[in-house]
Amino acid sequence: MFRLKADAPQFRSALEMSAGREQVILESVLFWLISIGEHRYNTAVSQGYCKGGLGLLALVFVVAWTGVTSLQVETNFLEISGLPIENAISVESISQDLAEPMVPSGPLASTTQLALTNLVNTVFTNRLDAGALETVVAGGDIRVAWLLADLLRFYQRGPERDLLVTAFSRLTRSEPPVSRHPDFVWTFNLLIGWDLPAWEGYSALKRRIYVAVDARWDPFFEDDQGVDWRMITWGGVFADSRPYGDNGPCDCIPALDNITTTSASGGDWYGDEQIVFGVVVNGEALALPRHQMEVHEMVNLTLGGRHLGIPYCTLCGSAQAYFTDGVGGGERVVLRTSGLLSRSNKVMYDLVTSSVFNTFTGEAVTGPLGAAAMVLEQVSVVTTTWGNWKVAHPDTQILAEDGGVGRTYLADPLRGRDDQGPIFPVGNIDPQLPVQEKVVGVVSEDGRPVAFPVAAIRETLVGKEEVRFGGLVVRLAGGVRVFDLDGVELPTHEAFWFAWSQFHPSTLVWTPPEFR
Repeated sequence: MFRLKADAPQFRSALEMSAGREQVILESVLFWLISIGEHRYNTAVSQGYCKGGLGLLALVFVVAWTGVTSLQVETNFLEISGLPIENAISVESISQDLAEPMVPSGPLASTTQLALTNLVNTVFTNRLDAGALETVVAGGDIRVAWLLADLLRFYQRGPERDLLVTAFSRLTRSEPPVSRHPDFVWTFNLLIGWDLPAWEGYSALKRRIYVAVDARWDPFFEDDQGVDWRMITWGGVFADSRPYGDNGPCDCIPALDNITTTSASGGDWYGDEQIVFGVVVNGEALALPRHQMEVHEMVNLTLGGRHLGIPYCTLCGSAQAYFTDGVGGGERVVLRTSGLLSRSNKVMYDLVTSSVFNTFTGEAVTGPLGAAAMVLEQVSVVTTTWGNWKVAHPDTQILAEDGGVGRTYLADPLRGRDDQGPIFPVGNIDPQLPVQEKVVGVVSEDGRPVAFPVAAIRETLVGKEEVRFGGLVVRLAGGVRVFDLDGVELPTHEAFWFAWSQFHPSTLVWTPPEFR
C-alpha cells in the first residue's frame, strides 16, 4: 500500500476526472512520477494514498511506459508540497520589475465572463477550450489572470500549460522566468506583489475548479467572512476528513488524535540535541518532537485538563497551540489539515462545522464559526532542544516514539526541503529581516506585534536574566519566552520571518543594542 506525492492532473487524453476521485489521484501520481528529475516518491505502509490495485496499476504503468527501473522508497512520507525537494524556490529568483498595471473596476464584460465559464467547464476533461481562453485574453481584463494562475497550479506540463502561460503573459505583459520551477509560483507571486484585485465572481469559479479536485473543500466556501481567495492555492494533498480519534490511513496529512505519551525518562530514545515543541497548560508540560510533527502537522490532545489543537506548518516553520474547548458553547473544535495553503501557510479547518481558520491567528473565516466571529485562544509553544526542555520541565511528557500508532519516523522527513526559501507563493516580503530568519513572535497586550530574531535574542540572553523591550520581558526558560511587565507569560511561537510578517505586517522588530 503506497502513499505517493501528488502534484497536478495530467494525461487528459486518456483519463477523465468524471471517472471519480481515484482517477484524479492516478493522474496526479503519473504526472508527478514522470515530471521529477529523480523519480523520487515516498511511501507509508500505514497510509494508503493509491490503494490496492490502483496503486499497483499506477506503478506498473509508469515503469512500463517511462522506463523507470528504480524508484527511491522510504518508510515515511515527505510533507507533500507538490514539488520535489530539488525544486525549492527562492523568493529572489522569481521577482519581476514590472510596473503595476491599470486595473478595470466593476463586473467583467459579459463576453469575458461567458468565456471564463466555458473555460472552467472544460477543466480536467480531454482538452481546455482554447477558443474560450483566446476570448478571455482578447477581453484584456487583467483581473482574470488570477484564474489562469489557479489553473497553472494543476496544469504544469503539456499543451494546456503552454496555452495558459502564453495567455497569462499576454494579459500581464510579463515573461516567464527561466526556471525549472512550476509556473503557478511565479504567476501568483507576481499578482500578489501587485495586490491585483479580483472581480466579484472570482471565488465562485475558483470553487468549481477546487471542488472538482476534492469535493470535501466545497463547505469551505460557505459563509465566507472575508477570505482572500486570491491567496489560496493547493498544497498538493487532500483534506483530512477522518472522524475524531481515527488515526488510520488517509489520503491526507494525517492529524494525530488522543496522543500516547511517555515520561521524560521514557523519552531517552530522542537525542538531547533534537528539537521539540514544548507546551505547558496548568502546570502540565508536553514535548512534541519536530520530526514527528513534520509528518502529522496537527495533533488534537488534552493537557492540563484543557483540549488543545496544535498545528505545525512546516512551510512556515511555525508550531502553534490553541484551546479548542468551550468554543461558542458548542462541541470541541477538532482541527484538521485542509490540504490548502494561504501564502504558504497551511489552512486548517474544524472537522465538526467545516469552518476554516486562519492558522496563524486562530480566527475563523468561514462557516458557522466564522459567522460567529470566533477566535481561538492561543497558548505559547516553545521551540527548543529536548535536553533544555527536560531541564526546565523534569516532569514533562513526550510523544511516544511510535506516535502511539506503531509507526516508524524518519529522523529528517523534509531533508532540507526549505533550505532555498519558500516553495509556494508568498508575494512581497518585508525587507526588515531575511526571508527565512527565525523569529519568536508575540502580540503585546496593546495589540502591537513584536518579533525577536531567535539567534540574536538567544545570544543576547547568554549570561543575562532578561531583556526588556517595548513593555515586554524576554527570558530563557527552557526556550525563549516573553512576559509582560507584571510577569504574566504572553502567547508566543516561532516562525520564519516571511510568514510572521505576512500576517502581522506592522511588526516591531527587536535588534541587539550594538546594532541600533
